[in-house]
Amino acid sequence: MQLRTFATAVLLVCSLSAHAAKKAPPLQDVLQYPANDTHAQEKVTIAVDPYDTRARADFFRIDYVGHGFLPVRVIIRNDSDKALSLDDARIQLVPAHGERIPAALPSEINRRVFRIKDVGAKHIPGVPIITYHKTPVDKKIADDDKDFGFRSTTVEPHSTLSGFLFYDINDMGDAPLKGAEIYVREIRTMDGKQRLFPFTISLNKYLASKDKETK
Repeated sequence: MQLRTFATAVLLVCSLSAHAAKKAPPLQDVLQYPANDTHAQEKVTIAVDPYDTRARADFFRIDYVGHGFLPVRVIIRNDSDKALSLDDARIQLVPAHGERIPAALPSEINRRVFRIKDVGAKHIPGVPIITYHKTPVDKKIADDDKDFGFRSTTVEPHSTLSGFLFYDINDMGDAPLKGAEIYVREIRTMDGKQRLFPFTISLNKYLASKDKETK
């Protein structure tokens, strides 16, 4: 009986560990990422690191790359003496040709991955209104958002904040990063007195660094 109990416990631990998150690669200094933009006067640097292959993104619980999403790690370093607010920030992917793409919400990722459409209230004449509850976001997606997303919307003075965002690149062709940019705007100081100038981060810098690594 004790052996059976022990074996059951081992299987349970193995099952739980299989669903546990792997660790993301360690965070580097913001200037170590080739794709970055520094505002010297505002004393803020933002870098981005796209995880554009399944091999790079294998620590997530979901195969985002395989489902047409680009995970992007966004790193914000605040070297100023004022805290910054990301409450109104917009961090958008700008393709070489096309409109700006906002970061996908967990519910949008859920619909793509599991091919489920949110359904609201439906009304058929002569029949009482029937409300269908929206499908909850899958736990693996929610856990990835919790473990790897931004944990705060405040960048304290002389500190670094980072998190992963996901962009829908399903319709962007075979080279979605070529000529694309990450555009960041509406970052403000916590006192609301200053709005930072927009940041424009070319993903060609990231692609160039990949080319150097393969040579």
